[in-house]
Parts: sequence; structure tokens; C-alpha cells
Amino acid sequence: MNESILLKIENKVATITLNRPEVFNSFNREMALLLQKTLDDCETNDAVRAIVLTGNGKAFCAGQDLKEVTSPELNPGFKKILEEHYNPIITRIRSIKKPILGAINGVAAGAGANIALACDIVVAHDKVSFIQAFSLIGLVPDSAGTYFLPRLIGFQKAQALAMLGDKISAEEAERLGMIYKYVPLEEFEEAISKLALKLANMPTKALGLIKELFNKSMTNNLEEQLALESKLQIEAAQSNDYEEGVAAFIEKRKPEFKGN
Repeated sequence: MNESILLKIENKVATITLNRPEVFNSFNREMALLLQKTLDDCETNDAVRAIVLTGNGKAFCAGQDLKEVTSPELNPGFKKILEEHYNPIITRIRSIKKPILGAINGVAAGAGANIALACDIVVAHDKVSFIQAFSLIGLVPDSAGTYFLPRLIGFQKAQALAMLGDKISAEEAERLGMIYKYVPLEEFEEAISKLALKLANMPTKALGLIKELFNKSMTNNLEEQLALESKLQIEAAQSNDYEEGVAAFIEKRKPEFKGN
């Protein structure tokens, strides 16, 4: 696999690492397309039941590689960057029916911040910061930042962060509800490992259905959401994991879910 994206699969967990540390894991076309392919491979690999998305080095992701967009030879143009790079990445993160844990190991800026926020569960360490850096160079948020951020933290705060480009600490991000939680740097790797393993050993089908429900809740009205809950609850109740979960509860033992 190309070195700009690293993939490790172990104990049913696929760890995808953005690996351009010399440019703070900023995206060029090659890395964006390769991340899409890697996500696709994880989606179809039955050995993978949870995905961790993280970065190598000091940053999670600094967004777009500005050297690429300012190069006459390399610049794909913003239309191609959005329609072929970032939009498909966000779509994949939200549509894959496996839990995706954003392990935010360093600064997440611009598109990097919004890719982080699109993950199902986001954990950062206490040295991490998030920044909607777009306005600072005369651009607008992309990568679904204007979709997820106001839903996570409220319209007024989200718009202010987008306009002002304020840097938000991991502690503040947790307080605002932007991320699930932050942990001390020295506990970060262990916390991510434990959480990823927990997700990988949970009923994968149910987690995928939960993800679908929360996706649809963004646009459904109450009646539509109640109907979808009914439909997907019936589907979940037909899974082997449901049978195992109930049997384990009755027998007072730990369930052994298979993910189907």
C-alpha cells in the first residue's frame, strides 16, 4: 500500500493512519483517493468490525495541501477536490455500517477537522486543537462542516467558529459536545485501543443500524423517524447477535457477538 495511507488490521480492528507527517497529513489527490479505497476495503472485509482513523506525527490532518492547489502542474481545481476527494470521503465515513472511531492525535484543521467530526465517535488527547481554518485564507467550510458542526454545538457557536477561525482545545471541544471525550496524552493510545476493541466485539449489525438511524434523524420528521426505528428494530431482532445477547443475559454470562 502507498505510504500516504497506512493500514493495520488486528483483533477485528482496522487502523487507518494518514501518513504525510512532513506536511501535517494534509491531503493531496493521491492520499484522498487512497483513503477512499482503504475505507472501501475495510467495509467489505469481514475480518474488520471496527475502524480507527488517525494520523501519524504531530497532526491528525491539516486539511488540503495548499502546495497542490497553488501548483499550475498539480492543482486539480476546487470542483474536483470537493466532488472527487472530500465529499466521497465524508459519504463513506457516514455510510459504512461499521463503527468508525476518530482517534485525533494532533491538530485537526480545515477539512481535517470536519473529517474528524464526521466519525461516529471522536476521542482526542488534551494537547489537540480543532480549527475551522477556511475563513483565514478566504474560503468557506467544506467536508460537511456546515452540516455537522451546527448540529453538534448549535448554530450560533458553529457560525462564529467558521467565521472567526478560532482554535478550540480538546477540553473545550468536549464541553461543547463537538467530540465524545478527551483524555490525557499519556493515556491516549491505551484509551483508543480499549474503545476500538470494545466496538469490534459488540453486535456490529446493531451498531450499523444505529448509525443509519442517526444519519436519517438529521432530516426525518418525528413520524418518519419512529417508522424507521420500528423497521430497523425488527431487522435487528432477526440477527444472531440479538439471540446471543438475550441468551447471555438470561444465562448471566458475557455475550460472544459474531457481528451478524
